[in-house]
Amino acid sequence: MRAALTWRDQAEHCIYDLAFKPDGSQLIIAAGNRLLVYDTSDGTLIQPLKGHKDTVYCVAYAKDGKRFASGSADKSVIIWTSKLEGILKYTHNDSIQCVSYNPLTHQLASCSSSDFGLWSPEQKSVSKHKASSKITCCSWTNDGQYLALGMFNGIVSIRNKNGEEKVKIERTGGVSSPIWSICWNPSSRWERFWSRADQQEESDNSHVEEIPELKSRPGNRHCSETQVEDQQEEVNFSLDERNDTLAVADWGQKLSFYQLSGKQIGKDRVLNFDPCCVSYFTKGEYILLGGSDKQVSLFTKDGVRLGTIGEQSSWVWTCKAKPDSNYVAVGCQDGTISFYQLIFSTVHGLYKDRYAYRDSMTDVIVQHLITEQKVRIKCRELVKKIAIYKNRLAIQMPEKILIYELYSDDSSDMYYRVKEKIVKKFECNLLVVCSDHIILCQEKRLQCLSFSGVKEREWLMESLIRYIKVIGGPPGREGLLVGLKNGQILKIFVDNVFAIVLLKQSTAVRCLDMSASRNKLAVVDENDTCLVYDIHTKELLFQEPNANSVAWNTQCEDMLCFSGGGYLNIKASNFPVHQQKLQGFVVGYNGSKIFCLHVFSMSAVEVPQSAPMYQYLERKMFKEAYQIACLGVTDADWKELAMEALEGLEFETAKKAFTRIRDLRYLELISSIEERKKHGENVNELFLADVYAYQGKFHEAAKLYKKSGHENLALDMYSDLRMFDYAKDFLRSGDPKDTKMLIKKQADWAKNINEPKAAVEMYLSAGEHMKAIEISGDHGWVDTLIEVARKLDKAEREPLLKCAFYFKKLDNPGYAAETYMKVGDLKALVHLYVETLRWEEAFALSEKHPEFKDDVYVPYAQWLAENDRFEEAQKAFHKAGRQSEAVRVLEQLTHNAVVESRFNDAAYYYWMLSMQCLDIAQENEQQKTEMLQKFHHFQHLAEVYHVYHYIQRYTEEPFSFHLPETLFNISRFLLHSLTKETPLGISKVNTLFALAKQSKALGAYKLARHAYDKLQGLQIPARFQKSIELGSLTIRSKPFHDSEQGGSEFVPVVVNRAVLQSLSRRDVLIKRWPKPLRWQYYRSLLPDASITMCPSCFQMFHTEDYELLVLQHNCCPFCRRRIDESNQ
Repeated sequence: MRAALTWRDQAEHCIYDLAFKPDGSQLIIAAGNRLLVYDTSDGTLIQPLKGHKDTVYCVAYAKDGKRFASGSADKSVIIWTSKLEGILKYTHNDSIQCVSYNPLTHQLASCSSSDFGLWSPEQKSVSKHKASSKITCCSWTNDGQYLALGMFNGIVSIRNKNGEEKVKIERTGGVSSPIWSICWNPSSRWERFWSRADQQEESDNSHVEEIPELKSRPGNRHCSETQVEDQQEEVNFSLDERNDTLAVADWGQKLSFYQLSGKQIGKDRVLNFDPCCVSYFTKGEYILLGGSDKQVSLFTKDGVRLGTIGEQSSWVWTCKAKPDSNYVAVGCQDGTISFYQLIFSTVHGLYKDRYAYRDSMTDVIVQHLITEQKVRIKCRELVKKIAIYKNRLAIQMPEKILIYELYSDDSSDMYYRVKEKIVKKFECNLLVVCSDHIILCQEKRLQCLSFSGVKEREWLMESLIRYIKVIGGPPGREGLLVGLKNGQILKIFVDNVFAIVLLKQSTAVRCLDMSASRNKLAVVDENDTCLVYDIHTKELLFQEPNANSVAWNTQCEDMLCFSGGGYLNIKASNFPVHQQKLQGFVVGYNGSKIFCLHVFSMSAVEVPQSAPMYQYLERKMFKEAYQIACLGVTDADWKELAMEALEGLEFETAKKAFTRIRDLRYLELISSIEERKKHGENVNELFLADVYAYQGKFHEAAKLYKKSGHENLALDMYSDLRMFDYAKDFLRSGDPKDTKMLIKKQADWAKNINEPKAAVEMYLSAGEHMKAIEISGDHGWVDTLIEVARKLDKAEREPLLKCAFYFKKLDNPGYAAETYMKVGDLKALVHLYVETLRWEEAFALSEKHPEFKDDVYVPYAQWLAENDRFEEAQKAFHKAGRQSEAVRVLEQLTHNAVVESRFNDAAYYYWMLSMQCLDIAQENEQQKTEMLQKFHHFQHLAEVYHVYHYIQRYTEEPFSFHLPETLFNISRFLLHSLTKETPLGISKVNTLFALAKQSKALGAYKLARHAYDKLQGLQIPARFQKSIELGSLTIRSKPFHDSEQGGSEFVPVVVNRAVLQSLSRRDVLIKRWPKPLRWQYYRSLLPDASITMCPSCFQMFHTEDYELLVLQHNCCPFCRRRIDESNQ
């Protein structure tokens, strides 16, 4: 750090105070009884301000820049506007010692020897408060909540905005150490808090560790880590107060720091002079102190002295930093006003990817340029020089040099510990560290010291040393590259007293670097020229203008970069320079990363090596281009390299490049070419043609195919690409096979591009009838299908059947039938009729061809069943010879009829079932016995359900058309039939109830009583309950014996054949059962009762009843056989 005087002026009186306008454009000076207003840019006196009658002791500017205040020995305070006009004046009882504006509310505090006042623009009066001692100085906290007052008796009083005392700091010196100046650190604690929180959040998101802080004293790793944790803890614990730091300077010659709570921070710093003024830089990072030592000193915010800013010839009464800048204004006892610019030099060191630099003047931050990790080393003293090499770090401070080493050999390790300490003051321009030595450079002299501080070797140069760099070597024997002002470049080994002159040039050296193999040397001279030499031959290889720094690529011998004029220049071999914009200095070049220093910031810039790679590609130097690409190029560059290498038939390089971009397609091509080469194929033109075809350069590929005598490959390529016009050029003298293949491919292409009409025509011309039929059928082109089907020969079954399939699908059964007839596929024709429900044609065909009977009647029966025509379905099944299906349909019909209480239908279906069983018995000898049993069972059920139909109607309906005798006999018949088991749906309750009622009506009381008794043991529906209970009671009043007593048990009369033959033909009724049943003969014993028997079901009826029912239904009431008019 050094101070440069910008301007100086001399006033007639002592300068007690000064203040900057917040924008830094003006400086207000308190000189005598006047205020002097200066332009800070050039020191021009803008205007003197008169208003006070005595010496002006203090001046302060409001933070918003709208007004400022001055206080004087005349006991008055004047408020001035930024236009330099006085607008308000108020007084105290004593001379004004200090004034200060609240940074937020713009409340003005003015302090005199006996009291202090608080005034703000919105209030008319000034609120004043007594003080216990003379107030010498005052300062507001950065949030404007508290005002600190420094007293002559050594006490600091902290007041709130209303003037009430909140904290009282009583210091050890007391009256003997009057406080002369105080100042709060201006950095906002909230601003700091949020910026820290943001940094922490950013750190968490990017996984970059927070900078640890290591004390600069020897210790093991565990101690250092503990210190890091303790310091972090301390920061978090005191975050609320730590940034509200009060700096106190007293005439006990001490500088102290306090928290808002009054707690002292650290120990008192001894100054060895009487301080008259203390002030912070805008951001609070540095403190300015001036006083009886006639100079201004710069301190860190922690109180570490950094240096002197301008020595004066009298006491310094006031010094302040210009807002947001590095300029400092100084006012002295003799009236001198000085304006300095502070220049902070960059103190840093770089080795490969580790960069160490000074921060806050007393700290060193080591940054890993690749991982972006950082570690902070707190030295607590001014850091003058930094050097870094491998695992070593050297830091020079005013009175010592510290040498650090890394804890481990891990390349990413960032923890340093102190290895050695050299407690000695050294003066040097440059500092270099090696594995076991430090090198000090002072003008022409180089000194080599061991880590214990012993000087081992010294070299004296002919001229000033301008540049020095460690170029590696074994530990203790490292080599140094040294550049002198006279243009000499030397190599020095730390264990050798003799320097080796590498070369001598006419211009002074500014920067040096040696290539990775140490064969070439790059030099930047004072004329900004980069010169590259061959170290062995001393020959100048080339030179480039506009360079301020240079670096060789550590991974590639022939690449270097240099910066200058706002550009980065990359040069490979002897190719032209590639430029891109870059601010700063190049300090390192590793692979594709260039390390660049811009102002105080070091950054790693990722630079694609595209330009040099293309330069090698232009010369077909594929292997060299690949090496450059490995340093870092874009995917597009890799692809270009791969393609160029492939076209140059450099398959090894092409394979590596395609592998890098994971292009499997080209890798497969290379693999196939390599396989072909193994099998003895070595026609490069053919290989190149394949490459061109893959790249889409089809015409070039075709030419090469033709040239190498492989026209068929060109034909295949153009055919696959649907470029048929080009393909025709490669047809071999009209070969029909090739022509047909070409037309077929063209048709395929027409189909794929949605040109089906054209595709159909092409397929037909190529004889591909199936594909033409499929396209026509899928698009519903019936006319085309008809045309094709009629042209095809009947021997071509497959395409004809395909046509028929599409005719069916497109609802043209007539054409389908025609096609099947042409092929002679009668079975398919039958299925067509069945599928299209054209039953008449199907029946006609089955009549001609009985073998298709099943194929017609079974689907017909199923169709009838699906359309609820079950009886017809049953007959169709029967007709088709599917007895089991016929029986199953009937059983289902019967079950449904019973469930739905349609007992008349149930009787009919049971009769039909019995007749089908009889048919099966006739046809199948093995099932004869079983079927006959079923026949009799179903006949019995048919009769039961037939008669129960009338009982059910009688019980359910309000009126009955039957005579009581009929219902009586029906009930008796049913009861006799239900002795073993009751069929589904038949109710014993209904039967007994009907019998009881009819018996009672006919005077058969005994039977009626018996029926009512039976009913008592059954579960009676609620609707019959009352009627049955009433009947049971009333029957008891009837006689116990019937009026007509029954005779003996009825025994049927059975006669032999001779008697039967003697009977009249009219008197005998014959049931003519088909075989295997026998006929049955009956004769009525009541000749007056006329009986009629149905010739179909052989059931007997009263003639009158039968005729009535036939007239009503035109069929037999039992078997439903239709009665022809002639029969009636």
